[in-house]
Amino acid sequence: MKHYSKLAALAAVAALGLTACGSGGETDGQAASGVDNGDQQDVTIAVFNGWDEGIAASELWKAILEEKGYKVTLEYADPAPVFSGLSTGDYDLTLDTWLPVTHASYLEEYGDKITELGQWNDEAKLTIAVNEDAPVDSLKDLAANADQFDNRLVGIEPGAGLTEATTKNVIPTYGLEKMEYLTSSTPAMLSELKSATAAGENIAVTLWRPHWAYDAFPLKDLEDPEGTLGDAEGIYAYSSNSFAEDFPTLAGWLKDFKMDSETLYSLENAMFNEADTDDYGPVVEKWIGENQEYVDSLTAQ
Repeated sequence: MKHYSKLAALAAVAALGLTACGSGGETDGQAASGVDNGDQQDVTIAVFNGWDEGIAASELWKAILEEKGYKVTLEYADPAPVFSGLSTGDYDLTLDTWLPVTHASYLEEYGDKITELGQWNDEAKLTIAVNEDAPVDSLKDLAANADQFDNRLVGIEPGAGLTEATTKNVIPTYGLEKMEYLTSSTPAMLSELKSATAAGENIAVTLWRPHWAYDAFPLKDLEDPEGTLGDAEGIYAYSSNSFAEDFPTLAGWLKDFKMDSETLYSLENAMFNEADTDDYGPVVEKWIGENQEYVDSLTAQ
């Protein structure tokens, strides 16, 4: 490190002062830091633990924004502290709010303290999925064909909302009590799904859209004529109330953000299935290169 004379140091300080005065009123973190579109530079995205679609969308936007000079921090937490943090401005935004059902209670509590930025996917749904060539197409026919699935329904974590809906709604409504309902973990379910697919065997699993399994395996959802798993939900971006003022350009991009399920499955599959790593940066960069036209369209306005 070079050492300057006291006089030179004073001159440098004065020059910095003049630069600050001539910045046209820009706040800290705007143009001087590399973001020249009126936005602040530092943005914190809250990500729900274990929600793959939110992790994928957040990693995608992190890569996009860092390329444009933003400094992006992903903060992982459960939904309750995420919505609380948005309401106090500790987090700038989250990309994984499911409505009108899953996160409705948080909107009731914090609705006037957070801001909706827009819906980017409208196909979020709880499902019972089977292999594409399975001999049934509807839950109403599953009990009569249970032996074709070795009398097993493979689930995820015992405490998951999907598990509760399956136990309380799906099984009694469609008479599936004689099937063995296995609950353990999402990775265990996916392992069973992978093994059954490789062996060409029938399998029934509890699943949800969007999920990368729909890109990785030949699957179909069983029809749910009684509506035991609810209707499709939308996935929304929500922010702190000051977000549009702090990030006017980014707020506009997110209001226009759309990602259909097939595109999302592709990104999730690349991140969580095809790559054996939790360092998602290089994986996302590769995916962006393969989907450049779509990615460029997200910040075209």
